[in-house]
Amino acid sequence: MVPVNLKQLEYFVRVAELGSFSKAALILNIAQPALSRQVRLLETDLHVTLLTRNGRGVVLTEVGQRLFDHSIGILQLVARAAEDVAAARDEPAGRIVIGLPPSIGRRLTLPLVEGFRLHLPKARLAIVEGLSTHLTEWIATGRVDLGLIHNPEPNPAIEATPVLEEPLGLVSPTTGRSAKATPLPMADLARFPLILPERTHAMRKLIEIRAALLNLKLDIRLEISGVPAILDLVAAGHGHAVLTRTALASFAAPDAFILRPLVDPALTSTLFLAVSAHKPSTPLGRRAMRLLQDLVVVESVGAAAKGTRVKAAAANNKSR
Repeated sequence: MVPVNLKQLEYFVRVAELGSFSKAALILNIAQPALSRQVRLLETDLHVTLLTRNGRGVVLTEVGQRLFDHSIGILQLVARAAEDVAAARDEPAGRIVIGLPPSIGRRLTLPLVEGFRLHLPKARLAIVEGLSTHLTEWIATGRVDLGLIHNPEPNPAIEATPVLEEPLGLVSPTTGRSAKATPLPMADLARFPLILPERTHAMRKLIEIRAALLNLKLDIRLEISGVPAILDLVAAGHGHAVLTRTALASFAAPDAFILRPLVDPALTSTLFLAVSAHKPSTPLGRRAMRLLQDLVVVESVGAAAKGTRVKAAAANNKSR
């Protein structure tokens, strides 16, 4: 067994993240020669080359990438242990990373930051956005402490608790016939040109599985993973989307779109709160989970209210 210095791991991670010894030295407030020496000592102790130096900076070698992935989890675990001890003496403190999917991230970021300032003033919050598949991997590897993910597949590395179930619907511009907010049978979904996320997206998988069970051949015109971009394309007349009301409320103007619930059978998406199955919970983590759960409920109620206003606006436009 080779003893590994935690400070050397920290230096190595920062150099790898920034891709430069000079930038890392500035951030770490250490002389660049001393930083280079510590990373070389780590390479010497492990008998491997971790970084490849070039004219533009440094890049990870294959074994360096493996150590980098391990180091992220190790350093976060050490920090979490220290924070847990400190929190036992006082209110929850330390740093926590929360992952949010783009479909709900915009609506939750501001209230989440304000909630931390009000209820957890000694905690440091970091928020990252990513697709559910990416967030699942980041939570499992320790890069993210907890997060919201859509329809996760079974994974022994995470513990997922359902927090919100929402029906999916066809999103169309509020012009012409599409302004009628009547339910749409799933069988009729095949008649519409669709703009869907790419195949690794949790929502895309859910839609395609249901379509396959019903022997439907979907007309997928475009594959776009960003909800704002999808809605821009829908508004411009390039097709229709399949989204939840919360996702629609995050980006749409009140009267820009109409949402027709999918029925016969209904298609629903479930949002889960996920944490690592292998890391002990901390007071800060538990408080953050409760805060996030409460905000999801509040935002879903707000999205429903906004949906009511969208229907009213569409009806008014049609009457004019």
